[in-house]
Amino acid sequence: MTFRFSAFWDLKPCLGFGAWGLRFRVLLLVFVTLTAAVRADDLQRKFKAPRESYPKVDVLYDSVTAPDGNRLRTIITKPQNTKGKLPVIFVVGWLSCDSVEAPAGTKDESGLVFRGLAQLPNFVLFRMDKHGVGDSEGVCSETDFDSELAGYRAAFRAMKNYDFIDTKQIYILGISNGGGFAPLVPESETERAQVRGYISVGGWVKTWFEHMLEIERRRFALIGKSPGEVNDRMKDAVTLYQEWLIKGRPVDDILKERPQLADLWPEGKDRAHLYGRPLRFYQQLQQLNLAAAWSRLKVPTHVLRGAFDWIMSRDDSELIASYVNNNGDLASFYEIPQTGHTFQHYLSLADAFKGKSAPFDPKIIGLLADWLRNEAITHED
Repeated sequence: MTFRFSAFWDLKPCLGFGAWGLRFRVLLLVFVTLTAAVRADDLQRKFKAPRESYPKVDVLYDSVTAPDGNRLRTIITKPQNTKGKLPVIFVVGWLSCDSVEAPAGTKDESGLVFRGLAQLPNFVLFRMDKHGVGDSEGVCSETDFDSELAGYRAAFRAMKNYDFIDTKQIYILGISNGGGFAPLVPESETERAQVRGYISVGGWVKTWFEHMLEIERRRFALIGKSPGEVNDRMKDAVTLYQEWLIKGRPVDDILKERPQLADLWPEGKDRAHLYGRPLRFYQQLQQLNLAAAWSRLKVPTHVLRGAFDWIMSRDDSELIASYVNNNGDLASFYEIPQTGHTFQHYLSLADAFKGKSAPFDPKIIGLLADWLRNEAITHED
């Protein structure tokens, strides 16, 4: 790109200072403006793909620096011609290394939900790609949970830098793993007071050890094991996850010592990762007390779960709602028919386990949008 400055040399003395002073000030203004424009998106694209775009919506690709020094992609959408500050939907994402970016033509159900929320009038949508995902720096498969949480906290604090975001009206949308740890993102009392409401989709609240036993029981049944075989396998699963998650032993050491447990490990010969994340990620999840985190909330909370979600239990979602409701009539729980773990449309639990999805049902977007609109109106300052 070429910038032309020749016109500046012909400026006449005016306003009490000479042409050189004026030229200097104009050049300085141009430099500052260009520098600000570069800094607004100084994180390079990793893929030659079109950015998100919508009619009558501004899309800002920016970045935030995590405490470990990695720059993480943020994507902020807002209605065009915004006047004043708007409430914001802050997304806390899932466990897997999938991007929150949702370009036109996406078939991903979460992406379709994001595209719907990005076009929701009178709301800002704020997303962040975790380490090593999308344009973000780092390596997702080697990033532990503590680092990921620190990245979300940095993004949360960065919202104050945008003059169109009302940081007194933050709504946190937690999905899957994020649907469990969402209350941990605002770290201080001051930050927690900025949040007006939470939406948890397919979240969890028990210990990760309990979650692993529950998902394994469902998995064994869905792969066709008899009730007796499921119980036999569960006895060994208790030993495996007790040694790994509770005692902190390396999985490789456990399986060398007890080779009969090897068939139970979901990742086969990869003994250093689970679901694409390093094992210390889950050991850190095991240390969390999400029941305490949700029990502190005194703001409206909308808990959603797909009826065909085989990954997280219904009990977890109901517990989240009950913990919040201990502080008043604040939380609602709704199980979405024919829906999987994160917005997928399925016709049966067997289809959900096989990943055999039906066409996306946009009613999911309405469930989120209606609740957000109602809460924003109810709590309007």
